Amino acid sequence: MIFLRRRLIFWLARAYIKKWGKILTLAFLVGIGIIAILFISKDYIIAKIPTPEKTTKIGIAGVVRTSDIPNNLPPIILDKASRGLTKVSDTGIVLPDVAIRWEIKDDGKTYVFYLKDDIYFSDGEKLTSENINYNFADVEVEKPKDEVIVFRLKDKYSPFLVTLANNKIFKKGNIGVSNYEIIDIEENAGFVDYITLTSLVDNKNIKYDFYDTQAAVKSAYVLGEVDEIIDISDLNYAKKYSFSNFKNSDTKKNINDEKIVTIFLNNQDGLLSDKKLRKALAYVLPEKYSEGQRTNTAYKEAFWANTSPGKYKKDVEYSKLLLEDSPASEGSKLTIELKTLPQYETIARKVANDWKALGINTKIEVVAGVPTYYQAFLGEFPVLSDPDQYTLWHSSHDTNITKYKNLRIDKLLEDGRQVIDLEERQKIYADFQKYLLDDMPAIFLYFPYTFTISRK
Repeated sequence: MIFLRRRLIFWLARAYIKKWGKILTLAFLVGIGIIAILFISKDYIIAKIPTPEKTTKIGIAGVVRTSDIPNNLPPIILDKASRGLTKVSDTGIVLPDVAIRWEIKDDGKTYVFYLKDDIYFSDGEKLTSENINYNFADVEVEKPKDEVIVFRLKDKYSPFLVTLANNKIFKKGNIGVSNYEIIDIEENAGFVDYITLTSLVDNKNIKYDFYDTQAAVKSAYVLGEVDEIIDISDLNYAKKYSFSNFKNSDTKKNINDEKIVTIFLNNQDGLLSDKKLRKALAYVLPEKYSEGQRTNTAYKEAFWANTSPGKYKKDVEYSKLLLEDSPASEGSKLTIELKTLPQYETIARKVANDWKALGINTKIEVVAGVPTYYQAFLGEFPVLSDPDQYTLWHSSHDTNITKYKNLRIDKLLEDGRQVIDLEERQKIYADFQKYLLDDMPAIFLYFPYTFTISRK
């Protein structure tokens, strides 16, 4: 019986092979071929397999309005999200970026840019002049070729090249020229809660969370809401602890050269309208601050337009002589009201103590922002990418918060916007610095030290 079953199985197998043998052989060979192809292409295939996204969460103290998107985002985000036609070096020199070169014609009123041939948006579309959509006031834009874009200015404006560096190229949907793509923006009542970028190189995400204050962003780090916090003014937490003692954290010290901690002086105030008093207040202050890199100019030390020595020595006796020669010294003891941003309250108290050496009493008031009225205000001076400081010091401009008025300075600022040649501009701004520092409408203190705190 067993023998008959075996013969039956053998006959069935032989009949099956006879009928399907060729197909089975072909399928076997095809299978071997597929396995060989998969083995050879394994690295490529593995790279294409979706992997779980890794997200680094970074906390930033500051408010970002929805209307600020995209070109008024913090530089750390903006520089990742896109590029400009030009870029600015650390010394302030304008260099090509998306444009390979440019020409300036018509006595500085026409700028012709020639685009690089291998630039793409993050969605893969090639960059041409047609998808560059700047909308500058009093500027006409022409696009004669895909690789050429022309700007015709109503008036000469020498900082225009820097303007193009600061205004990155985006198309609809906040899609920039970059290896990063903005994939998520959470908004609330007109303000941004967070922005997420993804890297097109390694699929890693970076999420930037915004907090109202530095105290809030520090707490977010301690609670584990973020992996890293940046641009923090000190390492203190809850007045009792220091992040430098956190065993699971690394701290990095930086110099923030995008702003100068500054005492703005109301030049229309009854007391501070006197230049000798303003200079007396300046020369009694120390040559160093532990909170930052000392400066007495409105420019970075290595900036191409900075021709100032950059520092002056503390001279209490000289300050006393200036004060004695000032009408402000007549009468009763001087009192100055110093308003300060919260993060600079400690500095304000140091300044008050230094001014006491001149017999000046200082009343300190902490304010949330730039006050409408003040005698002296301790805040931040923005360091621009171009030496042009027209909006800060020209007597006609609303943002001249010191109410400083000097016709010579006005003329230098006007000329500085009209001259294209770098050497000529350097001479103009050398004179501008000299006369500005002699008038002392504000006292520049230091570029603040900031800290980055991240988990190990």
